[in-house]
Amino acid sequence: MDAEIFSLDSLSIYKDINIASAKPSLKERKNIKHYALDHLNIDEKNNAPLFKTLLEDAMRVSSKEILLIVGGSSFYLKSILEGLSRMPKLSGEEVVKIEREIATLSNPYIFLKSIDPNMAFKIHPNDTYRTHKALEIFYATCTPPSEYFKANPKKPFEHAISLFALSIEKSALHNNIKRRTKNMLHSGLVEEIKALYTQYPKDSQPFKAIGVKESVLFLEKRLTLKELEEAITSNTMKLAKRQNTFNKTQFNNLYVGSAEEVRHAILKHSKSGIKG
Repeated sequence: MDAEIFSLDSLSIYKDINIASAKPSLKERKNIKHYALDHLNIDEKNNAPLFKTLLEDAMRVSSKEILLIVGGSSFYLKSILEGLSRMPKLSGEEVVKIEREIATLSNPYIFLKSIDPNMAFKIHPNDTYRTHKALEIFYATCTPPSEYFKANPKKPFEHAISLFALSIEKSALHNNIKRRTKNMLHSGLVEEIKALYTQYPKDSQPFKAIGVKESVLFLEKRLTLKELEEAITSNTMKLAKRQNTFNKTQFNNLYVGSAEEVRHAILKHSKSGIKG
């Protein structure tokens, strides 16, 4: 397809996490330009605004007709497409202080509900990520998040992006996940995570990712090797199901097909003048 690739994967954006993220090899990246890989250190945070900035940078410098946005973070993609509000700029010290404030809450969602029922209504009680982001805004601005967003409305993404999803039969997908888990463990997943876990703060964002968090439990002797493999496999299958549901329910005009069907559809769209 003569395309370049933008990775929207929330784990591949980190340096030194190669096995857990199934990051493309250096050889693969030599032949095909990839963006948004190895951009952050383990103790730095990734978020939708950062991916949006990196995507706009990639679109400016890419000379190819097709730039494929690839990866698992569909929530980030939806946020970028619908638009992002301007977020308050915080110093490192302010971020640490806010994290401590949130950590002292016995039930962050109940607290959010007490200060901003309108925002809490839009967030599922089990959605810890969005609850946390809403509370960050509250502590940073002393303003209920719903009022902050009203004063700082979203700006939709300026470029047209066509949406495609690969379809795969459920049993084949599960077999792929089982095989990938075994390959990661045989390739040194635990050793990779052990080296990073002893070097960086334990609350670093990548340590919460599937494949990484289970490896941490194994290193803490809370899982056996067999349980580790089973946990990664099971949690990845659940994630794949959630991603499928999210893609089908949250995106309009989503083309779903086999790899070959999607390839033809992308080429067809690129000929119509849409880059993305």
